[in-house]
Order: sequence, then C-alpha cells, then structure tokens
Amino acid sequence: MGMGGSSAARRGPTTPTSTTDPDARLYRRSHHGEAKLSYIGHLLIENRHGLIADARATLADRYAERQAGLWMLHAQDARTPWRRRTVRADKGYDVHDSVGFPRDLGFTPHVAQNPTRRGGSAIDARTTRHDGYAKSQHARPRIEPAFGWLKTIAWMRKVKLRGLAAVDWLFVCECAFNLIRLPKLLPRPA
Repeated sequence: MGMGGSSAARRGPTTPTSTTDPDARLYRRSHHGEAKLSYIGHLLIENRHGLIADARATLADRYAERQAGLWMLHAQDARTPWRRRTVRADKGYDVHDSVGFPRDLGFTPHVAQNPTRRGGSAIDARTTRHDGYAKSQHARPRIEPAFGWLKTIAWMRKVKLRGLAAVDWLFVCECAFNLIRLPKLLPRPA
C-alpha cells in the first residue's frame, strides 16, 4: 500500500550498488526504461568513411556524454588544428556548452536542433542555413553500425571486467571495427 520507500532505501545514479564493481553506476537510457548498473562508451566517428577516430568509456551519469564528447574534440583539435572541421551530434548535445566549445576549437557544430528545450535551441540560422548542415544530419546515423558491432560482435553489451580503467581499455581495444571497414574502403585490384 503506498508507493516508494524511505529515502534511505532509494538508490540514486551517483550511489554505487554493486559490491563487486564499485565504479558501475545506475543509469537509465530512456525515461521509461529501467536503471541498470552501467558504464557509458563514447565514440568519435570520422564523417567520410565512418571510421572510429576516438573511443573512451566513462562512469555513467547525466553529463558524461557531453563531457566525453568535448574531451575527444579537444584531443582531435590538438592533432589537426589547421583543417576546417564539422562535428555532428544528436539533439541531446543541443546546449550552449556543447555548441560554443566546439566553435571555440574551430569546429562547426552540426548538432540536431532541439526546439522544445527550455530556452530554445543553441543552434541558430548561421549553421542551419547551409547545405552542409542538412548533409551532416543525413549522415549522422553512420555511427550506429559501430555501436551495433561493439554490442553484438565485440560483446560490449555485458562487460565481464570490473573497474573503469579495465572497461575503458577493453572498449578502446574492441574498436577493431576499423579493421573490418578498411578492406572495404581500399581500391580493388583490377
């Protein structure tokens, strides 16, 4: 009779609940899904061929995706600061930090607009008016095959390791997805 329990019995996303893996956090992927002990894997994909440019795993929390994305962009900026680059992302990244910081690094943010967000979209007409924005939004699903491969073939759906350092190491090593894609991209002998 009654809903919930005492506040001491509730578990939050910052409270580890695993006795064997204290780094794992409760995380819910959607509003209607159940919370599971998780880590979050992040990928940075090269636009033209869909190759993985950077990968990392982080603790599961609400801001981990955006923070990891900004870290990976900063690392890319250090590698190739002279090229004109765009970065595309889903509407979860449509916040002023995730749009302003890439602009400061010299990236053009092609983030999907989220007009229902409180305060409006951080992406304005200076980005959306160009044809490149529409092309970038059309190519945004290219990241899904890499995640699908990692979850099914590389067995990252249920990680058997404990601790963030071990999970991050495994996630980066399992990005052998590029090795599968490269032969398809090379020219075939005549």
